Formats: sequence, structure tokens, C-alpha cells
Amino acid sequence: MEDSKLPLALRSNLLDLFGQIEREFENLYIENLELRREIESLNERLTGDGQAVEGGDPTKGALKTKASHSTSQLSQKLKTTYKASTSKIVSSFKATTGSRALCQLLKEYVGHRDGIWDLSVTRTQPVVLGTASADHSALLWSIETGKCLLRYAGHAGSVNSIKFHPTEQMALTASGDQTAHIWRYMVQLPAPQPPPDVSAPCDEDQDSSDREEGEVDGEGPCEVPTVRVATATLKSHQGVVIAADWLVGGRQVVTASWDRAANLYEVETSELVHTLTGHDQELTHCCTHPTQRLVVTSSRDTTFRLWDFRDPSIHSVNVFQGHTDTVTSAVFTVGDNVVSGSDDRTVKVWDLKNMRSPIATIRTDSAVNRISVSANQKIIALPHDNRQVRLFDMSGVRLARLPRSNRMGHRRMVCCTTWNEENQSCNLFTCGFDRQAIGWNINIPALLQEK
Repeated sequence: MEDSKLPLALRSNLLDLFGQIEREFENLYIENLELRREIESLNERLTGDGQAVEGGDPTKGALKTKASHSTSQLSQKLKTTYKASTSKIVSSFKATTGSRALCQLLKEYVGHRDGIWDLSVTRTQPVVLGTASADHSALLWSIETGKCLLRYAGHAGSVNSIKFHPTEQMALTASGDQTAHIWRYMVQLPAPQPPPDVSAPCDEDQDSSDREEGEVDGEGPCEVPTVRVATATLKSHQGVVIAADWLVGGRQVVTASWDRAANLYEVETSELVHTLTGHDQELTHCCTHPTQRLVVTSSRDTTFRLWDFRDPSIHSVNVFQGHTDTVTSAVFTVGDNVVSGSDDRTVKVWDLKNMRSPIATIRTDSAVNRISVSANQKIIALPHDNRQVRLFDMSGVRLARLPRSNRMGHRRMVCCTTWNEENQSCNLFTCGFDRQAIGWNINIPALLQEK
């Protein structure tokens, strides 16, 4: 190893990985020895029992069948244990070497007292992260330091979504209190801190955690500035407001509710302009096109609807029935695509110019929550009920899975993802019902090269 041309950090990482593999095989070897001793002991007992049977032959009849069956069971247990352990080692090796190089932990944002439903990044300077939580609050965070900068406490119910105005320092939040609020914020970013040591090895994937469910590291946010009064309150819904978004230009907003309707409002006057009806069950999400006056709403009725407001005199609607269970979200890309995710464990990519059938279908092993698509590279981030986050391209090819272990990743359902592609870096943010949001640095060139 003295003549190795590998960087010291990579050599250290490899040695650690091979050490893990050696320990796994050592444990497997010890377990196999114990199982072999069990087999020998069982055979001895069976032989002894056979001698006590009058006229019985321990090598024939029912006794032989019993011995053979028991030995076969133990043999099968040996094989299963070996396969499971070996598979675990290989899976660990792949996840640790591959995912870590492509997706590195940037920061954890800890401070909410209940699950986080939604998150978003501001589109104006200063660039901050916003989170919406079941604890009735929305928080703004410094992306680099993980420090909480501001709390919005104007809602009387769970805050279900947060979106930022395209040009002004204003936020739009939707709530279980049957309202949506527009509020202004002013924040000052703290001095940046040294980057975290992302080269430290993480544990292999596992479902168990050393921490109690709901437990978070660190303390909640200290005394931070709190905004308690909204600039505008939008009140026309008769049920939970589950999502809201700004239309292009920021002069109108759309809200989606469990009352099965979506509402369009004027921001300046808070006036209700249109009520969009037609869904048969509760709405789950709404999204606006980044450059055109288009809105897509999704629902528990297994459909999503495209609403066209480009012509002021005509408000057309198209219904799409590509899923077999609740459509949890449908989002626009910068181009001419819509991407929909569902509890039916699929994600579908649609072409706005021809939406009769999807151009790609992604099949997964868990329900999909609020998805997001990166603007530059069009990479789809899928948050799952099973705590995983997976990345796919628009043609449905899987690119990566975010690392998850005892010390990294979410410990409960992942609710939402959002991207920030400021300057040369590409960051993905995820949030879940474990009360935390996590920032990831995604190595896009390496991701596409792996593809």
C-alpha cells in the first residue's frame, strides 16, 4: 500500500469498507459453526431415540424422515443466512461507495416539534430554505449553517405547504386551519461555517435506529424573530388547505383543499377570482408552470387536472387518469412535461403536447409523496413512505439512491423534496415526519456519467 497512488482519504475509506466486509464474514463463519454443531447434536439425539424404539431402525422410516427434514431445515437456514449476510455486504458496499460519491450530506435542519410536510427554497436573494410543519409553524433556515433565521406562527393549524414569491421576499403557506397566508419576511444570513466532514464512513442500510422514534439531535431553534401576522389571509375554503403556489409573475396564487376545490386569488386584494371544481375527492397538491399560466391539481380520486389560464376568456381543463390510487403530486418541468407521483407506487412522465399516455413510467416499491424535478438537468427526486429517496431521469432510468443509515438520512416517511441549482452547485433538500429537513449535495456530472 505504500506505493499506492490512491488519495489518502480514498485509501482510508477502502480499508474501512474491507474491514466491515471481514467482520461480516467473521460473524457469518461463527454462526455457521454454531449451526453445524446444532446439526450434529440433533443427529446424535435422533440416533439415540431410534435405538430406544423396539425393532426400529434409525436410518429408516418416519425417524429418518424426521431427521432428514430437520437437517434440511437447518441446512436451508444456513443457506439463507449466508445469502442474506452476503447480500447485505454487497448492498452495503454499493451504497457506501456509490451513493456517497454521488450524494453527500450537506446539512441537517433540526428544530420543528412535529413532522415536516413541505419545503421550498427562495427564488430571490438571500437564498434560504423554508419548511412547513404539523407543529403549526413555518421556519426559514440558513442553507449553509443550518441555523434557524425566522419563524412564522400565524396559522392555527398544521402548515402543509410553503412557496416563495418569484421576485419579492414574500412566502405563501397553506394550512389545516382552512386558510392560506401570504406574509413578508426579512432575514440576515449568518457567517458561513467550514463544510462538514462528508468523507466519514456511514453504517450500512438498516431499518433499525439507535435513536428513539421522533428523537432528533441538537436543540430546537433558539429565540429567533417571529412573524405572527399575515399580509393577506385567503379564507374561501371549507376544508383543510393542503397546498398553494404562485402563478407566474406572482400577482395571483392558487390553493388546493380537502373540500375538493382549488381556488385562484388576486394577491393584492385577496379577492377570489375562480373556484376550480371537478375533482371527486380531496385534493392533495397543486403546482404552477414556471413560465406559463398553467395549473395542475392532483387528487385522491386517482386523477390530476391541467387548468389553462393563458387565454383570459377561456379556462380549459383536461383530466388525466394514468394512476390507480391517490395522485400525491403532479409538477411541471421547465420544458413541456408534467411528472405525476402516486400512492400506487409509480411515477409517470407526460408530454404537455400529447398527454394521452405517459412517455415514461417509473415503478417503485413504495408509495411516492411530493416529487420535484431539477430545472437544469431534469432529474426527478422521489420521496417514499419507506424512508428512501431515489433519483431518476426523465426517461425513467434510475440514477441513484440517497444514503440512509443510523447516522444519515430520514428515520420516518419522507414527505417532500425540492432542488436548488444556484451557481455551479446542485443541492437537493428533503423533509420527513422525523421532524427534520436534510440538505444534500448532488454530483450531477458523476450522476450522469454513471448512467
